[in-house]
Amino acid sequence: MIHKLFSKDFTLVVIGQIISLFGNATVRFALPLYLLNLTGSSALYGTVMACAFIPSVLLSPVGGMIADRVNKRNVMVILDFFTAAVILLFSLLMQGVNLVVLLTVTLMILYGIEGAYQPSVQASIPVLVDTEYIMAANSVVNTISSFAGLMGPALGGILYSAYGLMPVLWVCMGCFVFSAVMEIFIHIPHRKLDSAESIWQIVRSDFAESIQFICKEKPVIGRAVLAACGINLFLTSMITVALPYLVTEVIDLETAWANRLYGFAQGILAAGGLTGGICAGIFAKRLSIQKSGRLIVVSAICLLPVSVSLFLVKSGIINYVILTMSCFMVMVCATVFNVQVLSFFQMVTPAHLIGKVMALAFTVAMCAQPLGNALYGVLFEVCTGVEGMAVLFASVVSALIAVRIWKVFEGAAES
Repeated sequence: MIHKLFSKDFTLVVIGQIISLFGNATVRFALPLYLLNLTGSSALYGTVMACAFIPSVLLSPVGGMIADRVNKRNVMVILDFFTAAVILLFSLLMQGVNLVVLLTVTLMILYGIEGAYQPSVQASIPVLVDTEYIMAANSVVNTISSFAGLMGPALGGILYSAYGLMPVLWVCMGCFVFSAVMEIFIHIPHRKLDSAESIWQIVRSDFAESIQFICKEKPVIGRAVLAACGINLFLTSMITVALPYLVTEVIDLETAWANRLYGFAQGILAAGGLTGGICAGIFAKRLSIQKSGRLIVVSAICLLPVSVSLFLVKSGIINYVILTMSCFMVMVCATVFNVQVLSFFQMVTPAHLIGKVMALAFTVAMCAQPLGNALYGVLFEVCTGVEGMAVLFASVVSALIAVRIWKVFEGAAES
């Protein structure tokens, strides 16, 4: 299995992902935290994060179409170099322009790059590994993503607390340059598609073909994606806004330690993803897509202890531990679910449609997250002093949506 799964090219993709995602996790941890430290406003933080997600949502379909028509290796190399250039430009301009505007624009560009980048990685997996190893390969990619997410915020939090933002930016820039250089040596099979159509005609045709497949040929994909919109709106967005805001602004922690503890919290969140990825790989043959919805039900229930502790517990460190452990369990369940669903989508989608279909599914699923980030930014400010109400709201609504997801996938095998 190891020989067939870890070919030279797939191994280089994995290593490139480790380095690139480490830099990505670190810079996307440091920049929003820097903004939150400067302003202390959850509403501004939520609004900026909402703006940051929009390009990711819009550019993901473009990335999918590019992944199906252009050499996927070239996409990875170019976007890694471009990301390094964006970070360099931010570091040069941050002392001379409006920082909130610059930071917002920079995050929008970084998230947009990520949206265009990931379809190439996802579309390369079925090309580089045999069908029987697709779930294991997705598990590996999710595991390294979680590992990078574990180490990036943890080390970034220490570096940021000790030396400030600039050293974090230089480390991240080095990661992207190194990853881009290494990815040059990857060989991903590519068949050039000949077409006399204009770019607009190609885009319209690709969208129509993807929508036709998702809505008509495999409607279970469409139903699952719409349900995922609800989860992103009420569950994922809540964690995105709540974790930094509660740790650095609400929970009674020493100011000198709050940023580091937030870095560790992000690391624990990523550790949950890492654990979930490992579990998905180990139990790949035992996992059933029909039962996968149960994992999201568990994820929603795991938020209840956070709400209760915010209402009843005064100790900052106890609240912190309950918050991070609950988020850890949410990430374990959510990652196993994501691996199952991603593998299912890849296995039922024809090779020539994978990039476009995956990108469109991602776009629709993620379109709710910017709205959710803005919603919870305002909701936490409205619930000042009773922040547990916002968490309770997220838990209850997410549990109701999760039941719907459960029903969608119960009939997945027959769809």
